[in-house]
Amino acid sequence: MDYTLDFEKPVHELENQIRDLQEANAKPGIDISKEIEALEAKVDKLIKEIYGNLSPWERVQLSRHPQRPHTIDYIETIFDDFHEVHGDRKFSDDPAIICGFAHLDGQKVAICGIEKGRKTQDKIKRNFGMARPEGYRKALRIMKLASQFNIPIITFVDTPGAYPGIGAEERGQAQAIADNLEEMFGIKTPIISVVIGEGGSGGALGIAIADRVLMMKYSIYSVISPESCASILWSDPKMAEKAANSLQLGPEKALELKVIDDVINEPAGGAHRDKDEAANMVKQVLISEIKKLQKESVDKLLENRLQKFRDMGNQTILEDKGNS
Repeated sequence: MDYTLDFEKPVHELENQIRDLQEANAKPGIDISKEIEALEAKVDKLIKEIYGNLSPWERVQLSRHPQRPHTIDYIETIFDDFHEVHGDRKFSDDPAIICGFAHLDGQKVAICGIEKGRKTQDKIKRNFGMARPEGYRKALRIMKLASQFNIPIITFVDTPGAYPGIGAEERGQAQAIADNLEEMFGIKTPIISVVIGEGGSGGALGIAIADRVLMMKYSIYSVISPESCASILWSDPKMAEKAANSLQLGPEKALELKVIDDVINEPAGGAHRDKDEAANMVKQVLISEIKKLQKESVDKLLENRLQKFRDMGNQTILEDKGNS
């Protein structure tokens, strides 16, 4: 059964009408093709109007859409010959982060992606995309291995945040993320990170120290989730919508602040409406970005990566000082 967000309902109602008319049109002696074409044009116009004027909270809802493509969907669609690698060699395997090696258009690549899970049992297995310390250690192990053999790394970010449970904290959650932040600046091979849904806090950043950080058009990337922000500021997670609007979540603001490098477009109405087309859009960008980064020397690559994160927010700080 299709899941429909409130702001998507007008589109789905028209699409249901079109399906009914198409069934009727298939019967002998009936020709209502012009009516169908008129409705299809109306749907296209409505999609542009609705999805071109989303509020930050509506964008949050869209980034969490139950049918939105996940890491595993992109792996299956974009890459060839994927071989998953398990375990952090210290404690256990964390299914919330999928790691392995594959081919992208003939190029060997390493993949680390956060997976939320689709059905109930899978969501529980993946811990709803909230990684534990062993997940970040596994990701770093794969990245170091890729670095040894000069294999480009691709990471997919889709998480509300790292898991805050007692066990995760006892096993060094904060330290594991901090280690990844430090070590990824020294990985001697190109790294590309793509925010495909939610990019929440350090849980996202733990695999997103990259040469190119990209966001899909209807994704979010934030220091904190709207619910957590609302809980801190107003002691009420139900005020998440107000928090989302205040945080100005979305790729446009992140691009303006140089938190990301570019935005990957999505099919009209979002990636969940055409998963194959969304995957193809991501694939073409990844192929292009890898080719560009491979032209850089290792020293230049590491220098640019470090400077990129040092420059984040500098322009904003200077502007604020000038206005004070």
